[in-house]
Amino acid sequence: MNEGSDRTQRGGLRAAAERPDPLLFSSAFDDLGVDPSRLVAWSARAAAIGASALPPDHGTALLRSLWSRDKYMGRLGVAAIGRLERFIDFAMVAAGRNVIEQDEHGNFMMVLLSGSVAVDRRQPWGELMRMAEARPGDILGEMSLLDSGMRFARCTTLTHCEIGVLDAEALDGMMATDPELAASLIALLARRLSLRLRTVGARVSDRKTF
Repeated sequence: MNEGSDRTQRGGLRAAAERPDPLLFSSAFDDLGVDPSRLVAWSARAAAIGASALPPDHGTALLRSLWSRDKYMGRLGVAAIGRLERFIDFAMVAAGRNVIEQDEHGNFMMVLLSGSVAVDRRQPWGELMRMAEARPGDILGEMSLLDSGMRFARCTTLTHCEIGVLDAEALDGMMATDPELAASLIALLARRLSLRLRTVGARVSDRKTF
């Protein structure tokens, strides 16, 4: 190989190394052409709503208690749920705070550990529709974390809440340092999400029969 072609090859490899890995959750938004200023990270949202840190051991104990009884997330096992502590930020949020906004780009999901959260969607004609009220153990925002799409609904705390937050960078770190845990978590999130979509699809089909 001559010097010119060798230099070209090295340049190509260097450029490829500098491009974001499309398989990483923290860089997935780059492929969608999302303006970085529109990407709302948990650190920014936490500051905006005045969230305060929750002791990790307390948060993990709540998560273990809730998920161990969950049909899907309980399959992680108690030990694996405990290993999530190093990847999750635990926080306390006052009532009346929008932890997730509709139509924004966010790179985190949250687990409700205590309290209640309203899930509302603003319809095109202006009506605010109550989609659900999340209870302890429920997961919010996982769809945007997995597919980098816009948020479907707004999530507002109805009471004082304790939450656990997993963002894209932490999920990438989990994939690198504990790939077995990451693969299990992603698979279970996908199953829960699929079940939810099928339930919504069934409701829509039922309405069309009338």
